[in-house]
Amino acid sequence: MNALAAGSQGFLARFEGLRDRLPGDPALRAAAAAAFRANGLPGPRDEAWKYTSLRPLAEASFHEPLVPLADCAALLARLPAIEAPRAVFVDGRFRADLSAAPPGVVLDHFAASPDFPGLARPQRDSLVALNTMLAEDGAIVTVPAGVDGGTLMLASLATDTPGRAVAFHPRHVIRLGAGARLTLIEVSVGEGSYLHNPVTEILIAEDAVLTHVRLQDEAARSFHLATLYAEIAARGTYDSFSLTLGARMARSEVHARLAGPGAATHLNAAQLLSGVQHADFTTVVRHDAPGCASRQTVKNVLAGRSRGVFQGRIEVARIAQKTDGYQMNQALLLSPDAEIDCKPELEIFADDVKCSHGATVGELDPAQIFYLRSRGVPEAQARAMLVRAFLESALDAVSHVQARAALDHAVTLWWERQAA
Repeated sequence: MNALAAGSQGFLARFEGLRDRLPGDPALRAAAAAAFRANGLPGPRDEAWKYTSLRPLAEASFHEPLVPLADCAALLARLPAIEAPRAVFVDGRFRADLSAAPPGVVLDHFAASPDFPGLARPQRDSLVALNTMLAEDGAIVTVPAGVDGGTLMLASLATDTPGRAVAFHPRHVIRLGAGARLTLIEVSVGEGSYLHNPVTEILIAEDAVLTHVRLQDEAARSFHLATLYAEIAARGTYDSFSLTLGARMARSEVHARLAGPGAATHLNAAQLLSGVQHADFTTVVRHDAPGCASRQTVKNVLAGRSRGVFQGRIEVARIAQKTDGYQMNQALLLSPDAEIDCKPELEIFADDVKCSHGATVGELDPAQIFYLRSRGVPEAQARAMLVRAFLESALDAVSHVQARAALDHAVTLWWERQAA
């Protein structure tokens, strides 16, 4: 038995031990377990995973968190200073004592009201199957039609359990009614060794707008494997930005379906990696209606022996005339040992479209560094200025003032760690 198969058996054994205590439809859980048993963890033969190996994950041994109400004061202090209500999860479990909903927004949690909307398909995605069979909790956020929900922070905190790596699989559901608005700031931080495998399903009704900012700053020995499905109705907007800083191995996979005329999505991201980190940003955007627009700008800053991956696919159905799709990936290599893998794809069946994609890879320009140093700027500061300038166009996509300040602060701290 190879490592991936052995790792899959470990997760299946955990399901068998927990199945009578898990909330929700047991038949749905069993079907997900059957799909996971048949497919196992994705390996090198899976095209979508050709650049990212889950062997390190399969070789680890994960357990259920022991202390549902663990002390998390130090982790709470690491959250961005954003004045907004929070939905807080500690080791994958909802903390009602630390949580509150914005006015007009309904905040529930999966353990109390299990909800599988059906956007994510366990039969097609092994990590969704893994989440579906083991999910114990998660945020369920509903913004009624016409309501401006303001800002909500969704915080995931992972506590350190020495000698015992834990795994949790949150199941989040975000629903916006017609004309509703919400800014969701999702932050993941932690300590120690663990697996964070969230699945998020987002349903955006007509004329609704969801702004989703994600800051992933997990522990250095952790695994962060996030899968998100979004369906956007006519004239709705899903505006997303992801900043990846932490985790030994990270993957953020986004599936966005533009289901109604005039829908739009922006899937922007930045990955800042060092050491031997590996991070993968994979997107699939389906244009299934006419007059829709999608934008993707992904920036990578790679130091040490880190490896970044970007896979972006735009699918345009025959009905989706007047599609406007754009995709750009840019990588800045700060070390000769760093690596970037890029695979942009277009699949177009309509004939009246405007779609483009591009990719660039380079290093800091020695002439620019020399120019700044000749004017009295120290080398470390000159390099920092050039890196920040490279990231600026991606960060400019975040219009929420406090979220942008939090991202700027996180980028500054990351660079200070590299310069130390």
